[in-house]
Amino acid sequence: MRLLKSTLHPELTTLDKSSFLRIATRAIVLKDDKILMLYTERYHDFTLPGGGVDEGENLQQGLIRELAEETGAKNIRNIREFGLYEEFRPWYKDDFEIMHMKSYCYLCDIDAQLGATSLEDYEIKNGMKALWINIDDAIKHNELTMQNSDKKGMSIERETFLLKLIAQQYLPRQNRQKAG
Repeated sequence: MRLLKSTLHPELTTLDKSSFLRIATRAIVLKDDKILMLYTERYHDFTLPGGGVDEGENLQQGLIRELAEETGAKNIRNIREFGLYEEFRPWYKDDFEIMHMKSYCYLCDIDAQLGATSLEDYEIKNGMKALWINIDDAIKHNELTMQNSDKKGMSIERETFLLKLIAQQYLPRQNRQKAG
C-alpha cells in the first residue's frame, strides 16, 4: 500500500525509546459530495470510521468490523486500497513511551441505509455519532477546531490531511459546489 504520509509528534525528539505498533484501518465511504464521518462531541471533530485491528483479523476484516460497529454500515463491499498514514506519538502509560500507529485507509461501498451501531463505552461517553457531511464542510470544521479549540484530539491533523487528499483525488471541485 502506498505511503501517504509519515509524521513525528512535535513532543518526540527521538525514536530511541520503548515503543509499540498499533495497526488500524480507516474507511472512506463517499456518496456524491458527502462522506461518512464520525463526529466526536468531546473533541469537536470529524474522523473517518475505523480503529484498531483485533488479533486474528486481517486488515479488511478489521475495517468491516469497525465500520459496521461505529456507523451501522451494512453490506460493506468493493473494498480498495487508498493508502497508509503512519504516525509516531507519545504514549502516556507505564509500559511504553511511543506509539507507532499505522492507519491503513480503504475506499468502500455500503448500502444506503445505516443500521444500529455498537459503540464502545468510551465512544458513547465522548459523544460519537455517524453522519453524512459535505467533505468541504468537514475539512473547514476540522481546520477551525485545530485553530481555535483547546480540546482537540491527537487524530485531527491526520483526519484533515486525509480528507483533503480524498477531496482532491475523488471529488473534483466542480462536483463540490454545494459546500457552504
